[in-house]
Amino acid sequence: MEELQDASIHHMTAKVIAAIKNTKSYEPIYKELQKLVCNPSVDTHDMRNTLEDAIKSAGLETEIRNIVYNLVRTRLSRTDDKNLANKQGAKPTVSDPLGYLKRAGVLWDRRVRKSLNAMCTELKVPLHGQPRISADREDFMAKWNELSNYNMDLANYRPVYAPKDLLEVLLSLKGPAKTTENTDQIPQWEFSHIALPVKNLFELRAHYADLLRSDSYLGVPDLTVQCQRILEARHAPMCQQFLKKGCTPAPYRGALWASVLDSKLHDYDIEYWQKLRNAVWTTDHIVDKLVFKDIQLTASNDDQYFVFEDVLYQVLLCFSRDTDIGGCVEYESFPVKGKTYEGPPSGVVPFHGICMFAAPFCYLYDSPVSLYYTFRAFYIRYCHRLTTINTHPQGIVSLCLLFEKLLQTYEPQLWSHFRELQIQPLRVVFKWLMRAFSGHLPPDQLLVLWDLILGFDSLEILPLFAIIILSFRKESIMQVASLDSIEAILADLSSIKVLPLVQLALSRD
Repeated sequence: MEELQDASIHHMTAKVIAAIKNTKSYEPIYKELQKLVCNPSVDTHDMRNTLEDAIKSAGLETEIRNIVYNLVRTRLSRTDDKNLANKQGAKPTVSDPLGYLKRAGVLWDRRVRKSLNAMCTELKVPLHGQPRISADREDFMAKWNELSNYNMDLANYRPVYAPKDLLEVLLSLKGPAKTTENTDQIPQWEFSHIALPVKNLFELRAHYADLLRSDSYLGVPDLTVQCQRILEARHAPMCQQFLKKGCTPAPYRGALWASVLDSKLHDYDIEYWQKLRNAVWTTDHIVDKLVFKDIQLTASNDDQYFVFEDVLYQVLLCFSRDTDIGGCVEYESFPVKGKTYEGPPSGVVPFHGICMFAAPFCYLYDSPVSLYYTFRAFYIRYCHRLTTINTHPQGIVSLCLLFEKLLQTYEPQLWSHFRELQIQPLRVVFKWLMRAFSGHLPPDQLLVLWDLILGFDSLEILPLFAIIILSFRKESIMQVASLDSIEAILADLSSIKVLPLVQLALSRD
């Protein structure tokens, strides 16, 4: 048994070392270690102990620990999931019980890319972009900090897809035929036929237990001091634990998020940002128009975000050129015949509302570079799962299923009301889920909600929060009989307070 345990530890250590070598942080840390080895304080006769002391004194130990922490949370955990699936024989085959979902994910991605390609053909513009003419390049560079003044004809451009398009696909999903007696009695408009494992309220309560502790949310006098000490320690797990309180002091939120997401700036990050910016300056790409169109349709018309229009142009344009994103985002794989289509450099096709994932970060950072890297990390870890069809427990399909099961179980009267009206409950809340409530909650409350997403490393709080909002407006919803009327009741969330409602949802019988 000990030999097996030692072998497992050795295997994990080897994986961690290999993963660290593939990060951008490896080279600068390695150079710092080489300098420390030559430090007079490092004794060649006691190399191990004196070098360890030097590493601690230089602050490298915490940095290395944070790298390992983030690798285990992201890349290594994804690798383990894939290896486990292969060992269990869960390869993408036609006999896979979730194969229809994986196939739907592949087809959705293909459909989105096909639409982008069709738009390029229709407008006679190359998919891979073309060099900007000299005058346009100079104009773009001159107006880089005020791109709202850059003239661009967007009359013929439209969003490739919107949340309602993804919802229609999700609602049309059909799983394998069942042979149970009650199959014919299941309403076809329900979403709950999808066989993905989701938590019940008791399991959610256990996951979010820290929120129910009385000391986790009271405004203690030394909260700011606690936050300062945690940031000075530069230890990512401590930062994540602090976010679970749901009462982060606003001036320190950006630093906490950057620590948890491992997005603190390094010299190589600034160089890469400049490379992305230069790619935007020199190449005219169809996604540029789609980015401009989306920001003008959404953030520019939002009272809370219109002032950040110029910054959002910079961030989303650089995001569209970032080829590193495609290597970090996971897509479903399944053997599907047919033509494949190429996408933009980042692999992310802009959709209606994509800029609303970036807009809240404008309240956290003055620098577009800092904003970019934390937004990118948040998108890769969370947001992309909300815009693709996937079988991940944090994916939009699982969140929709969790929402319906919670609604059926804890608000049966509301569920029956929706059923009598033949209105899919998801039609009411899907825009909230897909955008993680961005653009729907006031920014101060949205940032609290996203604190909790980061603190508990889970998107499951989104359907839970959606349920409690419906419960909060239940009396009014029960008095109306149309989708438009229900949406009107739920349109204004300006009075909603995230923390007390989430705590209420978790403490229900």
